[in-house]
Amino acid sequence: MSEEPSLAILVKGWPRLSETFIAQELVALEKAGLRFDIWSLRHPTDTKRHPLHDQLRARVRYLPEYLFDEPARVARARTAARSLPGYAEAYEVWRADLRRDPTRNRVRRFGQACVLAHELPEGTRGLYSHFLHTPSSVARYAAIMRGLPWSFAAHAKDIWTSPEWEKREKLAGPHAARFGVTCTAYGARHLRDLAGDPGKVDLIYHGLDLSRFPDPPARPMRTKGAPLHLLSVGRLVEKKGFDRLIAALARLPGDLDWRWTHIGGGDLLGTLQAQAQAAGIAARIDWRGACDQPEVIAAMRAADLFVLPSRIAEDGDRDGLPNVLMEAASQLLPIISTAVAAIPEFIESGTHGLLAEDDPEALSRAIETLADDPAQAQAMAEAARNRLIAEFTMQPGIDRLAARLRRMIGAPAP
Repeated sequence: MSEEPSLAILVKGWPRLSETFIAQELVALEKAGLRFDIWSLRHPTDTKRHPLHDQLRARVRYLPEYLFDEPARVARARTAARSLPGYAEAYEVWRADLRRDPTRNRVRRFGQACVLAHELPEGTRGLYSHFLHTPSSVARYAAIMRGLPWSFAAHAKDIWTSPEWEKREKLAGPHAARFGVTCTAYGARHLRDLAGDPGKVDLIYHGLDLSRFPDPPARPMRTKGAPLHLLSVGRLVEKKGFDRLIAALARLPGDLDWRWTHIGGGDLLGTLQAQAQAAGIAARIDWRGACDQPEVIAAMRAADLFVLPSRIAEDGDRDGLPNVLMEAASQLLPIISTAVAAIPEFIESGTHGLLAEDDPEALSRAIETLADDPAQAQAMAEAARNRLIAEFTMQPGIDRLAARLRRMIGAPAP
């Protein structure tokens, strides 16, 4: 880009296959006329990229993932940062945080913030971070050093596993964010209560940019008793509930000819494969690993039923409103999920899909229900797609977010 960026956007890692919603947003913000650099706290680990990642023109810059990786860069930045007008205040804020969170991660955040504050282009007028926990801490410390406003987007784990004191100070303390956005009404209520100011946190659904998706396939109504192809897309982590789904699949009646395809990476692969083997259903499961967006859409178009059994993990982590539900709806794929977090904000059970209780027996019953009633499944899929088009497209939210970011950095409307 020839124009110097006036905004710095912080992310945990770039690019990441599991965070398509961030890539979609950033591409849309560029199209809305905002100019920014992306600052990533981590280098990529995924071996594939979505086509969206290649559409972005912004420069991507990587902070030291670990401070010992680039000691000379960190030392130069720390020396330079000490001359910044807000360094002493940022140091005191960080020390207060460190007393309550005495971890190496907290030390790393401050070192990354020094590098960021030192290396930001002179024309930078504000910072915006994706996720309220680590990226927002780095953005906040650097913003204090440079005397700049900052803002954030909060999603799921960062809301529900961050300590209360930290969320309150980022929302309402003396060095709080100028504003925040979050992608569910469920999360917005919680953050607004902590902020004490409803206007501080804006509800902006990610929505879908439907121009990136093909029209849904012509789906002939499945015949009752025909083979049933189930699909799930999500990381193999506790909050996605795939252990419950494997137990549910093992309960399905013997005369139902089913197979299940899973897309996504994650640490629980070996555990879940062993569970499926012990249940005697391993031969019916296709573990495809991480896939790019075209591969995901192709799998949705080939499937009969989408299942996402989200749950609340032991540490409080949970989904927000997973974009994969909207992606499934875009392809007229009937949906089964759970009434967890913000999922009911999109799926009204019995109208747009079925929301089961978080237990294997309930999931198994829901699968049987839609397997036995293809007409009901088709009607729900059509209702979900109609709701997606009417209420969950991307552009209205992007327009509001872009306007708030422009006000924060004092940029004129395009």
